[in-house]
Amino acid sequence: MKIIFMGTPDFAIPSLQILLESNHSVLAVVSAPDKERGRGRDISSTPLKKFALSSNLKVYTPVRLNDEDFLTEMRNLKPDLFVVVAFRILPKELYTIPEYGSINLHGSLLPKYRGAAPIQWSIIQGDKETGLTTFFLEDKVDTGNILLQKSVPIEDNDDFGTLHDKMMITGADLLLKTVNLIESGEVVTRKQENEISTPAPKIVKETCEIQWNKSGIEIHNLVRGLSPLPGAFFIHNGSIIKIFKTGLVADTSGIEKENTISISVSSLQGDNSEIIVYQTKKEIYFETGSGIIQVLELQPEGRKRMTAEEFLRGYRFPLPIKT
Repeated sequence: MKIIFMGTPDFAIPSLQILLESNHSVLAVVSAPDKERGRGRDISSTPLKKFALSSNLKVYTPVRLNDEDFLTEMRNLKPDLFVVVAFRILPKELYTIPEYGSINLHGSLLPKYRGAAPIQWSIIQGDKETGLTTFFLEDKVDTGNILLQKSVPIEDNDDFGTLHDKMMITGADLLLKTVNLIESGEVVTRKQENEISTPAPKIVKETCEIQWNKSGIEIHNLVRGLSPLPGAFFIHNGSIIKIFKTGLVADTSGIEKENTISISVSSLQGDNSEIIVYQTKKEIYFETGSGIIQVLELQPEGRKRMTAEEFLRGYRFPLPIKT
């Protein structure tokens, strides 16, 4: 099949690569425009664009997907199929161009977790299983008829990073199977059950703030779902402390509680509260609304990510007030 591939992040690269290694023809790649990134504000391209150029593919980076010149370019290529992996919302005048329509690879078992961050929310919600779905694009986001699905277990030690990497490989295989089915004419689709759909909205700063009145398991899952990026955090004495790895504590009898302190934390809304922290020479524990969690990896503002033991070599709670 003649395919135009659309995507932006690393997650899309294995899917493009597996299509390039198949008997299908990738006519071009569409990705987001170059933009300023990082502290230096250097101009850089998306991961998918970089990979596509290294594979000698034609790359389009339209600012507006409904631009008539861009639409004309897409029509002139006469694609059989658009394949979309982690990209923007396509307007109808674009996704209806190919003869066989447009398909999307989504990081959940639709209709569960429709939206921009399905992998993160599956972990944050404490799920033991997630998966991938290929489906035909329709006007409403993530609502099209399902082609194929594949379940992926969420292990207890998975975080967003590890689950993301597993799913992008599994997703590439599922995508190739889907394209092969479409080419063979053996496609069987099924409608989504809209009444059981759940949202997976974009991760924003407010999502990442730890609410210490929640239970230990809820905080533990939030940390997992946001690690390594963007990272769950709390504000202490004016500094943002990110937490990347925690452990659930089933038995608190072995925790040395001699070095118990109460530290102040503030919220993005400016509210202040106190939480209990236990510190030894190598370990840090926080009391939550229900239970205790061990902080295993964290990052003080302006410093690198470190283990709790590394942190305690140079810091102790409470930290100095940021001025």
